[in-house]
Amino acid sequence: MQLLQFVTKTSNLPEKAVKNTLDLLSQDCTLPFIARYRKEATGGLDEVEIGKIIELKEQFESLEKRKKSILKSLEEQAVLTSELQSKIENTQDLNLLEDLYLPYKKKRKTKAETARLNGLEPLAKIIMAQNAQDPEGLAYRYVNNAIPDAQAALEGARHIIAEWINERTDIRTNIREQLQRFATIETKVIKAKSSDEKAQKYRDYFDWSESLKRCPSHRLLAILRAENEGFIRVKITIDDDRALDKIARKLIRSHNDCATQIELAIKDAYKRLLLPALSNEALTEAKKKADDTAITVFAKNLKQLLLGSPLGEKRVLAIDPGFRTGCKLVCLDAQGRLLHNETIYPHAPKNDDKGAIKKISSLSDAYKIEAIAIGNGTASRETERLIKRIHFKNAIEVFVVSEAGASIYSASKIAREEFPNYDVTVRGAVSIGRRLQDPLAELVKIDPKSIGVGQYQHDVDQTALKKSLDQTVENCVNAVGVNVNTASAPLLSYVSGIGPKLAEGVVRFRESVGPFTSRQDIKKVPRLGGKAFEQSAGFLRIKDAENPLDDSSVHPERYKLVASIARDQKMAVAEMIGNTALLKSINLQKYVYDEVGLPTLTDIFSELEKPGLDIREKAKVFTFNQNIRIIEDVQPGQLLPGIVNNVTAFGAFVDIGIKESGLIHISNLADGFVSDVNAHVRLQQQVIVKVLEVDIQRKRIQLKLEK
Repeated sequence: MQLLQFVTKTSNLPEKAVKNTLDLLSQDCTLPFIARYRKEATGGLDEVEIGKIIELKEQFESLEKRKKSILKSLEEQAVLTSELQSKIENTQDLNLLEDLYLPYKKKRKTKAETARLNGLEPLAKIIMAQNAQDPEGLAYRYVNNAIPDAQAALEGARHIIAEWINERTDIRTNIREQLQRFATIETKVIKAKSSDEKAQKYRDYFDWSESLKRCPSHRLLAILRAENEGFIRVKITIDDDRALDKIARKLIRSHNDCATQIELAIKDAYKRLLLPALSNEALTEAKKKADDTAITVFAKNLKQLLLGSPLGEKRVLAIDPGFRTGCKLVCLDAQGRLLHNETIYPHAPKNDDKGAIKKISSLSDAYKIEAIAIGNGTASRETERLIKRIHFKNAIEVFVVSEAGASIYSASKIAREEFPNYDVTVRGAVSIGRRLQDPLAELVKIDPKSIGVGQYQHDVDQTALKKSLDQTVENCVNAVGVNVNTASAPLLSYVSGIGPKLAEGVVRFRESVGPFTSRQDIKKVPRLGGKAFEQSAGFLRIKDAENPLDDSSVHPERYKLVASIARDQKMAVAEMIGNTALLKSINLQKYVYDEVGLPTLTDIFSELEKPGLDIREKAKVFTFNQNIRIIEDVQPGQLLPGIVNNVTAFGAFVDIGIKESGLIHISNLADGFVSDVNAHVRLQQQVIVKVLEVDIQRKRIQLKLEK
């Protein structure tokens, strides 16, 4: 099967769309570029569908690489037959491929190999043929210095037969199917560690049993973590009698003593070889599915966080709250540049609230502050109450901003390069302020795993996680677009076709030559060639450029088309931009030609109506219930405002203004059945919740979504 056939069959996407997408990928086109600017070729496939094609392409190429390796090994062993070669070349299942290779795989010294070296393979063949009436009598012929008696000879023969059984692809496939359908995951607590304080969070799984295929992602990952930490043992089981019976039906066709020997070999093969290997395989497959689910949840959360509401270019006073060490305070200009920093001590033990109020008030006047950002960590609520006491001369909005990952950023290489003369506390406060101005631009500087919106992110396949999260960041950055004259290197590195090295080159060029005045200037950046320009130009914005299209998502390759449309309307391009009534009156069909169809024209005209429109909502002020300060203040039946701060497969966590977040279990998101948490809530959403239950000892709060 060829790549096109494999991807089309597996994805159920139109063959033409798949073919064109594969062609574009072979030309080093990126996912965001293909999704946005090659809709005619792909039939309008979205980012998820194109991502699936990329995933299947990599899966096919990996499988083909493994096939070549196996075929080469079989040729070197001089065991490759035309029939075996055909089976290998035609399989599209990695497990079946490995089953076909298993009999020829180089093995460490096994019981079967030892028996062969002792000359017992002929006896094994006689027993398998099931024609001999007295296998024990035959076994005496094989007694020698290494084989002391007939029983030892029969045991050796059974080891060889067990290996043959283990290598039968039909038997392995049958047990694999039973494991997929009927496997149970069972756990047993390790008693010596059951009283360990760290083990208590896993106590629900001390003696647990359920269907493996029905075990949800979060539970399986929790169980496996508990096993890795040494608190429980995990076992995968199926109905042994049923499995043994199915093997016996395939192998035994007589009722003589040979059949008895084969039965013993079947039990040995099943217990020692088949079940351990295939149950581990089943658990690995289940773990992969759990990983995929957890990674999908993380990617959705990350997307929602990155596309969080920006305040925009406003002057911000940011505060990283604290008690003993004080509150770190910074003033930022509208572009996020650091203007001033110092520390105030409004809380215990110094309690200099009057001095803090005076300082914040004077700085707000001096730097014409338009908004205040308060980190949501230690002393956040106390600091928020302090700010609410201040009578500012001008209206200033107050926001509580997530600190997740700020400490990671403040100690990072990126932060040291940005602020070499400031310590980590100042950098952390700057990050909090910039997150309010533009969450996307600031959060791309932090490893997504450190942002704290995932589910068991440290337990999943780290390579798959990084790949998914990097793609999510790339999609978000390109969906929003980037101001090439103000963007940091980390932000530019996620632009389609750019990457880290070119991003640094863009920043160096900008700093030495000055701001870019047109998209064509971008071509002057050293080592930024035609392909990189093609892939990136549509996602890079230039404010106040001579050509207004340079501050839009219209790709430079379509500038001539837009100019032609403007000429037909007897006006300049700038006059046409924003003229909704005129744009809606134009017949798009008139401008369709081979390379440009209605999808592209529709995108162009939508952009001309509102060029450079930010797809994100504007930031909104939010206020917690001021009477709720600690978990003891929370009572069942209360209706509380909150902000969704994490979404998992089993529900959503909500910040209600105290240290402990409450959980809205998936069953409490709606009155009816809920299959997808994301269909009801999203990260950073402002909600009203009802308190159902409060467990002060375990620091747990159960909530219900009201609105």
